[in-house]
Amino acid sequence: MTDHRALSKGELILKSFGIDSPKQIDLEAIAFELGAKVRYRKIDGSEARIVGNGVSAIITVNEDHKATRQRFSIAHELGHWVERHGKGGFICAKEDISPQNDAAKSAEAIANGFASQLILPSYLFDPIAAGMPITLDSADKIRMAFRAGLTTTALKLVKGTGKAAAIVCHGLQGRQWFALSPGWPEYMRLAAELNYETEAFELLYAADKAGKTTLRQEAASRWISGRQGQELKVRSQSVKLADGVVLSVIAVT
Repeated sequence: MTDHRALSKGELILKSFGIDSPKQIDLEAIAFELGAKVRYRKIDGSEARIVGNGVSAIITVNEDHKATRQRFSIAHELGHWVERHGKGGFICAKEDISPQNDAAKSAEAIANGFASQLILPSYLFDPIAAGMPITLDSADKIRMAFRAGLTTTALKLVKGTGKAAAIVCHGLQGRQWFALSPGWPEYMRLAAELNYETEAFELLYAADKAGKTTLRQEAASRWISGRQGQELKVRSQSVKLADGVVLSVIAVT
């Protein structure tokens, strides 16, 4: 039996509404029940905002963004509302609403952690992900069920495995961020630079390249620095995202 004391705030909210499948996660309805109304508008210079008076609130989401991004923005602003961050409201920029920074202790990071659990609650996510390989293909399948973004889903998949796996994002200026699985050995280091022999490198620098690569096995030295990289193999897969950065998931075999 699930120990409810171990559930996050987002999961407890979903449980209180009797949600037992991904398709039941209606964020606008949940927001309404929590005293917040969601509306869609053009917003210059920000992703979303919330204005409240302590009893009720209005969440405004950028109408120009794709549905999965809008869902994460709604969940993020609900995080501010549930956590009672400040008074009056929050205006959140793109860099604020990002699942990869949920380990920090800032109000934005706490809201991101709440959003990830509201959209991809572990009590529903873990049974679906169990036994699936740590790949972008797996993340793609899971995200469709939850109507979640690929980055958010792949990040949760990596963070939830006991195997040695990593997710890393590269831009033209270099590595932007990365996260390691709980099973990643402390002595093993990700390479700081993107190796030119990887398909991720080609995706990033070739203007005519887009989409997701096929899963491949390759020398770990292309991703891992030091002696360990010379001795191991990894499975890797990469995808070019809408803003031109390349997201890669690797798993040590």
